[in-house]
Amino acid sequence: MSREMMYGEAMAVSITEEMQRDANVIFYGQNMAMTERDPMLKMFGRNRVRIAPISETAEIGIAVGAAITGLRPIVELWMSEFMLVAMDQIINEAPRLRYMSGGQVKVPLVLKAGYGFAAGWAGQHSNCIYHTMMGIPGLKVALPSTPADAKGLMTAAIRDDNPVVYLHHYMLTLDTGDVPEGEYIVPFGVADIKRAGNDVTIVATGWMVKKSLAAAEQLTREGISAEVIDPRTLAPLDVETIVKSVKKTGRLVLVDQAPRQSSAAAVIAAEVAEKGFEHLSAPIVMVTALDASVPYSEPLESYLLPNEDKISDAVRSVVGEHARMRA
Repeated sequence: MSREMMYGEAMAVSITEEMQRDANVIFYGQNMAMTERDPMLKMFGRNRVRIAPISETAEIGIAVGAAITGLRPIVELWMSEFMLVAMDQIINEAPRLRYMSGGQVKVPLVLKAGYGFAAGWAGQHSNCIYHTMMGIPGLKVALPSTPADAKGLMTAAIRDDNPVVYLHHYMLTLDTGDVPEGEYIVPFGVADIKRAGNDVTIVATGWMVKKSLAAAEQLTREGISAEVIDPRTLAPLDVETIVKSVKKTGRLVLVDQAPRQSSAAAVIAAEVAEKGFEHLSAPIVMVTALDASVPYSEPLESYLLPNEDKISDAVRSVVGEHARMRA
């Protein structure tokens, strides 16, 4: 059975269900449990739901220590940029301890944060910084693009014995979709083919999945069949599914909200170039943000970021190149 939920609601449902299932799951963060009316506080009490100090270093440091003792903390960090002041804990502490202890120490924690707030929030709140974390051994990175994935990936993150950076896109918060009720887990490292196609493979993350699907629908009217793939997790990354699709279509367009030189798209392009080069009938094309901070101005923001038209133009370029090569 499933029911319609908002993207943000699906995350909350997963957290609630996991806290009901496992008493070791705790949830805290800034602006949480501020009054006795807080629904999570009323449900689970102050031993498990707490307000945190305005210090990401303290919040995440506490989470690492709590995880080592056997708890499963979820830290509500609100925005991914706020993690930047605690990168030692995120990159040099939490992901290393299990390896350095020979597997004797587990660090099951979830760092939950929004990202990519492209709605006039400008340079310090609209970024996509997942590239800084997707190459850190021991650290997992999840980016759901649908309400169902938001629930399933959160459940998987909470149950994982390794630290997980769970990034939810703010521009998807109110999107709705069918979400399975009860226990639902989306395994890490398994990409999802959101739309099947034969002419070109589009790989996109987060909000860009929605834009890529809209572009694919538009291209259908031009006789172009686009396959849209969402990796869902960047670490681990399901390269096999992407290469298999490229083997079928022969063309690849990568769509990423981050700037080109600091994008997940660049990593995926390298993987496909190494593992699937012989299947490519045209150059890989990346549709990314321009190399600039996100501006406050709405017209400038739109100019900077990928959109449906830019994705469609990229697809037309590789399909046209393929047609010329076959002519």
